[in-house]
Amino acid sequence: MPEPPQNWQIQPPIHPPAWLVEAIKHHAPELRGHYAASVLISRGIKNPEQISGFLNPNLYQPASPFEFGQEMNLAIDRILQARNNAENIAIWGDFDADGITSTSVLWDGLGQFFSKNDQLTYYIPNRLTESHGLNNPGIDTLAKSGINLIITCDTGSTNLAEIDYARSLGIDIIVTDHHTLPEQRPQVVAIINPRYLPSTHQLFHLSGVAVAYKLIEALYQTLPDVPQRPLEDLLVLVAIGLIADLVQLTGDCRYLAQKGIECLGEQIVNPTRPGIAKLLELCKRSGDRPTDISFGIGPRINAVSRIQGDASFCVELLTNRNTKRCNELALLTELANTRRKSIQKDTVRDVTEKLAKIDLSTTSVIVLSDPQWPVGVLGLVAGQIAQKYGRPTILLSTEEAGERGSEGDAEFLSRGDGEQLPITNYQLPIAKDPILARGSARSVSQIDLYKLVKSQAHLLHRFGGHPFAAGLSLPVENIPLFTDAINQQLRGIMVNGLPPIVIQAELIVTVSELGRELFQELKLLEPCGMGNPAPKLLIKNCWFENTWNENQKDLKGNKVQYIKTTFEIKDNSTERAFPGIWWEHYRDEIPKFPCDAIVELDYNTYQKYHVRLIALRPNSDNDPVNIPAQIDWILDWRNSQNQNESPIPISPSPLIISECPTSWGELQAWFRRGLHSQQKIAIAYTRPPSPPPIQIWQELVGIAKHLTHTSQTVTRRQLKQKLGISDVSLQLGFKTLTHLGFKITYRDRAFHIARHPLEKQSETLSHPTHSQQLSISHSEALSHSIQQFLAVVSEEQFRRRYFCEVSFATIQAMAQETVLNDLDSPGTPF
Repeated sequence: MPEPPQNWQIQPPIHPPAWLVEAIKHHAPELRGHYAASVLISRGIKNPEQISGFLNPNLYQPASPFEFGQEMNLAIDRILQARNNAENIAIWGDFDADGITSTSVLWDGLGQFFSKNDQLTYYIPNRLTESHGLNNPGIDTLAKSGINLIITCDTGSTNLAEIDYARSLGIDIIVTDHHTLPEQRPQVVAIINPRYLPSTHQLFHLSGVAVAYKLIEALYQTLPDVPQRPLEDLLVLVAIGLIADLVQLTGDCRYLAQKGIECLGEQIVNPTRPGIAKLLELCKRSGDRPTDISFGIGPRINAVSRIQGDASFCVELLTNRNTKRCNELALLTELANTRRKSIQKDTVRDVTEKLAKIDLSTTSVIVLSDPQWPVGVLGLVAGQIAQKYGRPTILLSTEEAGERGSEGDAEFLSRGDGEQLPITNYQLPIAKDPILARGSARSVSQIDLYKLVKSQAHLLHRFGGHPFAAGLSLPVENIPLFTDAINQQLRGIMVNGLPPIVIQAELIVTVSELGRELFQELKLLEPCGMGNPAPKLLIKNCWFENTWNENQKDLKGNKVQYIKTTFEIKDNSTERAFPGIWWEHYRDEIPKFPCDAIVELDYNTYQKYHVRLIALRPNSDNDPVNIPAQIDWILDWRNSQNQNESPIPISPSPLIISECPTSWGELQAWFRRGLHSQQKIAIAYTRPPSPPPIQIWQELVGIAKHLTHTSQTVTRRQLKQKLGISDVSLQLGFKTLTHLGFKITYRDRAFHIARHPLEKQSETLSHPTHSQQLSISHSEALSHSIQQFLAVVSEEQFRRRYFCEVSFATIQAMAQETVLNDLDSPGTPF
């Protein structure tokens, strides 16, 4: 299936002002400063006042916690009242990384003023049996334990009914949160939420953990003589939550993340929080990069609730000072993450198998359901599928009849995650005890998923989310209606197809410039994330050598969790090649001719300096025959409903490729044929069915038996169409049949299959598990031959899937390479 088109936006070369270069050199005297200055100018750094605080957090002036105004004053007054009256306080957190770190900040921060486990406790909902936000059963539990005050973190803004219920039990509530606000202020003692501030305010983008930190900062300023530990001790927790929650890293968010990463890097040498130090050790990170959180610590914390529901022990992991206990808890976290990877991999495989059975050419939004899918990983899997197939994806886990799920299955239910959206949760009155499907949705290409799902609110039970991700539940019986309606809705919006994916490169560099100095300058921009993306670099007229697929298969030939292609990139600027990686792509997708590449420069202790390939396109700067970058004589009709007819009349009629290839060589033969005949070529195959290889083997044996008994013949074409395999697989299948006593001959353009008289005793040997009935040597030969057949069929199926899904741009590039190679070969007709 073709990928959405790409729109490359290349920043023209910038000559940064001298003052900016000097400011960077003052901050980092060993660097030239020109690279970083160019990027900073392109990102709006226009005056000296902006640059100092951006580069050096010690020169940044963070906002006072009392910028939250009267709400912060009300919160502090109520906390002081609780302290003076020896009241009991409960922290109500959340189960993701931002919620866990928020709870940890309040646990350690309030723990300087209240006795832990005596006056102070915390409550984190179970992801699999509860929901984000407050709930009445949990409030009942706290009320019975004598709680007088609940302080929420990373949640609570829209829990109006639950807040009223707590008040009816005599429990006051202070909300600290960063999600979308309700239309009216909730009836709470105080609500500290940066969304009440102007969108340009330096606190506006704070995540839940940063809001919790601001509350503790205000308390420290109010009672400065009470705390025994410095406020800065909490910053490492703040950095983990901020970066893991993917908030916009500008203003105080950037400042807090910078200061927190400084503290994180110290944990390896001086582990003041042994749990965090152990997590860094387990994920093999040094702690000095924001990616150590986003790819290391963050996913491990999130994995706990995804796998086992209850993530409460993660607060102890982050706050306990006992090394032995923290090591035990960190190993539990690592185990959960390993299990999460395995479950996610299995679910991706299941989803992919279901996708093979639907017509993607008529599908704008992927909606799939299954009773076996674990709800905890559906958001992650939906994100993978959305990116791979280039369309919004909704995955649902359905209940069996009589089974009751929880309201917490969907990731955003009862939670306001919208970007300035007035409504983030909708509940539809439905029949009592319906059979529900619950799941998660992810978007692509700037499609507003929240509005898309909300348009079908009448079919839903509950939903919540933001433009790029949502959680939802709906009656199982509504899934077909919902699927049709949401597809029709998106087709009505996107009448011209999916919008292009915008890829912006801010620097044009050569291979000779890649390395330590460029990396160190770009590292000055960290932490990178939303609002401050990692800089992308354009390398023009480059080529690739020593390409290799890693981790493509395990020792048994099975496809593993992820794919990456390693390579060396070169250009004319140097004889030196530079290493790189292309995640989730195969080496066949890398052209063998000069092209343009957009990359990110990275470094870690294992791969050292390397680039991550982001995108490729043909380069025509030095094209000797001026072949256009986009090959217009190749037509993409893949997965269309009628492969043999052109959507637009074409004269002369194109050559039509109706059979899915298994190699680039097959496609290149068609390209050459089209060039010689001066005809367009329509790639018009569909994804063929992919039954399990063992089923194909059993069907082949069944055909052989039938032909033996009936003395009928069969043609090569009939067998290939019936079994969906190539000549190579068919020949290997014939060879394997001979081990079962079949004799295959070819005459009069057909195959004749008979049995050797002495081998008829093996009549029932149509399955590998029956091989023990033969002699040991014969059995081993048969088993080996069958395994070979199964492996070859499996590889063919994989290759066909690849050629149905590979981007059209890659096919165009391969067509151009074919032309160039033919031009360079002696005896060509050009």
